[in-house]
Parts: sequence; structure tokens; C-alpha cells
Amino acid sequence: MNLRKFGLITLIAALGTTAFGASIDHIQNYTAEYNANMAQQAAISPTTSAYYNPAGIMRLENGTYFTGGVQLAFGKETMKYHTNKGDGGEYSADLLAPIPNFALIKKQDDRAFFWTFGGIAGGGDLEYKDGVAGIKVLEDAIPGMTYNLLNAKDKGSWAEGENMYAQTTIGTAWNINNKLSMSVAGRVVYGWRNLKANLNADLTGVIPNGAMDNNTGMNLPVNENLRADIDSERTAWGFGGQIGLNYAYNDTWNFAMRYDTKVKMEFEADATSDKLHFAQTSPVGGLLGNKGFENFFPQYADGAKHRRDLPAILAVGASQKVTDKWTMFYGANYYFNESAKIDKDVKYRDLLTNKIKSTGLEYDNGWEISVGTEYWLNEKWAVLGGVNYAKTGAPKESYMDVEYALDSFLVGFGVKYRPNEDTEWVVSTSHYFYEATDGDFREKYAGVENAQRYDKNISSIGFSYTKKF
Repeated sequence: MNLRKFGLITLIAALGTTAFGASIDHIQNYTAEYNANMAQQAAISPTTSAYYNPAGIMRLENGTYFTGGVQLAFGKETMKYHTNKGDGGEYSADLLAPIPNFALIKKQDDRAFFWTFGGIAGGGDLEYKDGVAGIKVLEDAIPGMTYNLLNAKDKGSWAEGENMYAQTTIGTAWNINNKLSMSVAGRVVYGWRNLKANLNADLTGVIPNGAMDNNTGMNLPVNENLRADIDSERTAWGFGGQIGLNYAYNDTWNFAMRYDTKVKMEFEADATSDKLHFAQTSPVGGLLGNKGFENFFPQYADGAKHRRDLPAILAVGASQKVTDKWTMFYGANYYFNESAKIDKDVKYRDLLTNKIKSTGLEYDNGWEISVGTEYWLNEKWAVLGGVNYAKTGAPKESYMDVEYALDSFLVGFGVKYRPNEDTEWVVSTSHYFYEATDGDFREKYAGVENAQRYDKNISSIGFSYTKKF
């Protein structure tokens, strides 16, 4: 292996964990009630219909409804990697992400208007203070690729990534007949994707064969501290549309459909960074000097503009009133990931071959299915429950140390309280059971025998208040 390849591997392992976080960005937990019952696609509710079934607003009583709430997601995102030397271990970051939501509905006879505000995508803020597996793998990869002439040692590298999106939607709904209603809406989205990363590693040994000192004929000794960092913020505005249908088949069954269009978003980066610096006499300075994170991930370079869209969503669902007190809910979402541009237009020049390459990853379309229930114990109190399974469509090549979209099974529970006909309170909780998955270290780096293992442990609590005026 030549030293240029070492430089490439070092920086990609350091930054790839954070900068190219290729998670599927959309979230669905817009409201606290979703925590308890994820099958909201056909719900007729002043608390949730403006978000999940806006055409169903026409089945509400006339009046003005206000809803406000917040969800708090908390837990850990974890990666594990054990080096060939027997060390390594677990790297984790604490997650604490509040998701507020507000909605206003004005319904009068055959026409209604609605407005919503809150989160629509993103994953909060994750900081790995004790390093990441993407750095630790170098201690295995570098000796194997240099015939044990060079050794790398992490000295406290760290990474922090944040991606969050806020939305506001304004729309109207109306009755087509006494069973079928329709809604249309426009949406504005603001997103920010931040990256902070620091590389701090030692490189020791000698320059591999082929890089000889003409004066001595000996391999050149290497004893360098590699330092580089970046602080980058990417922001974008996007606009989308929404259309919905609700069909009240009879007193037992209600069916609904909602389509959210793709939101085109071109992110622009505002960044500062320090590249690798070496003395003029350094044996590696000519090969690695003046290279930094943005050489390999240009979408985070200062002033860079690249597309990262939110995919379109098709949501369908049904509700079934089993008895006067008991209602079942069924729902499904389909995510058109393949038609969205997710950093696919990013190009960089490979330092080994000098060829232009793309950093874009290909995603499959994703989907999820849900079943929920609501049972009224009496006129004031109801219990809620639900389960959801999500298939993200993200390949393992997209898993990075700060962002990785794992498939999941979600279980939720909650209570609903109506002290009178015009007021409703919801308290809910849920827990995500993620399918832990290996990454692709073995495929990326020669000499690496162990794969990194990605996992998450996340719960959420929610609270909402709805008032009819």
C-alpha cells in the first residue's frame, strides 16, 4: 500500500462516520398519540387528523380545534468493534431529542382549514465523546495494508452529527358527498445537517518499500501526529404538496389515503476546517499535507451546494369500530426513496486513480405497517396501544457511526382523558426494538477480520393537549 492510500483511508474512516450519514430522514411521530397508536392513517381525531388524515377532518363536529404537544425521544445509539489485537469495545452516544407539535383546525359544515407545525424528519443530535469505530478500525487496517511497516493509534478522535427538519403545512378540506371528503395542502420545510469531527491519531513505523531516501538507502522513519477537524452546517429550504381522501363507508369502517409529495432540498454548507499539517522535512508531508475532510466529502465544504430530498410518502389506512367503546386501526406507509436525490450529485476526485467518482448511495424504497387500538373505559378515560414494523430500505453500505437507519419494531401504550366534551389530554410512551446489523468494515479494509455492529436503544414519551372553541 502506498502512503496516499493511507491518507485516503484515514480521513474516510474518521469522517465517513459522521459526514455521510445516509439515514432515511423521514419520521412519522408528529404527535404524542402516535407514540401509543401508530396506525393513525384513517383516524378521525381533533388531535391527529390534521397530520395523518386531513381529509378526515370533515367527519369532525363544527368548531375550532387547537392542539399542542411534545415528544421526548431518549436513549443510546451504539456501535461495537473489537480489533484483532483484542481491544476495541463499545462506542455510544446519548440521544435526547424533543419534538414539539402544534395544529389548528377550523371546520364549518362542508369546508375546513388546517395548519400544522413541528418536526418532519431528522434524528436529533449525537455526540460520540469517546471515539468511534471508524477510527479504531485503522489500528487493524493500516498494519495489514503496509506489511506491518506502519501502525496507527487513535488518541481521542471524536465526532458529532446533527440532522433535523421542521415543517409547517397549511391546507383545506371539503366534502365531495356525504361519505367522501378530500384535502389539499402546501408545505414548507427547513432542514439543517451539522457536522463536527476531529481526527487525532499517531502514525509510526517506516515508509513502505518504494519510498526510499536517496542519500541513505534506508526506509524513512515515520513518527507523526495526524490532526484534522471540521465544523460544517448545511441548511436548506424545501416546498412540497399534500393530497388526501377519506371515505366513511358505514358506521363501522372508515378508509383514508394521503400522499405527501417529494420535497426537493438543496443544502448549502457554511464550514470552517483545519487540514493535515506537516513540517517540510516530514516524510509524509508531501503525500498527506493540506488534505482535510472536505477533500473526500465535498458536500460539507464551505459554500458547497448539493441536493438531499425528502422522499414522497403514500399512506393508507382503515379504522374499524368494533363496539361503541372499542376501535381498531390499521395502517401502512410506503416511502419512494429510489426517486429522491440523496446527495447523489456529489462528486469527488479519487486520489489514487485521479478519476471522478460519486459518493451517492442507492436506497431501496421503504415501507412500514401498523396496528393500533383505542378502548374507552368510561366517558372520560381511554387506553391506547399499537405496534409498528418499519423496513427502511437502507443498505448496510449506508451505515455510518453517527447515522444508521436500522429496521425496527415499535411498541406503544398511552391513555386519553376527556374531562369534558371540549378538552382532551393524551399521555403516551413507546419503545423501539431495533434489528442490530453488521457494517462492512471487512469489505472495505484489507486485514480487518471483525465487522462493526450497529444498534440502538431508544424510547419516547409524549404529552398533548387539545381544546375545542
